[in-house]
Amino acid sequence: MENTPIETWNTPQTPIPVFKNDPILVLIFSLLTCGLYLIYWNIKIAEVFNAVAEREIISQPIAIFAGCCMPVNIYFYYLAGKEALPKVYQRTGELQKDQSTLLIILGLFFPMAAAMIVQSDINRLYK
Repeated sequence: MENTPIETWNTPQTPIPVFKNDPILVLIFSLLTCGLYLIYWNIKIAEVFNAVAEREIISQPIAIFAGCCMPVNIYFYYLAGKEALPKVYQRTGELQKDQSTLLIILGLFFPMAAAMIVQSDINRLYK
């Protein structure tokens, strides 16, 4: 058998769900709802990450429990920084950087700031 290369130029990419918010609105909505907005935000960001990576990186239960359970929240931001955001950077053509440590620390002490950083990186997909 011959080793023929698989053509990928004509394979359609999965559509990325549109979830473009101003990062300051993530902070305001999170403060106004006492953090409940972050549960919704986690679910929507997990959908975007999974579509960009074309596989499941963050499951729905992890996204839901990350809004109300601190160890899961830290795991959520670890996955976002280590596995999901590099795929976003690759899709946008930006320099890849590892933000997992920053997101874990901010997710532990001030999760709204970590959400703002992730949202600003996600917004680059829609430019």
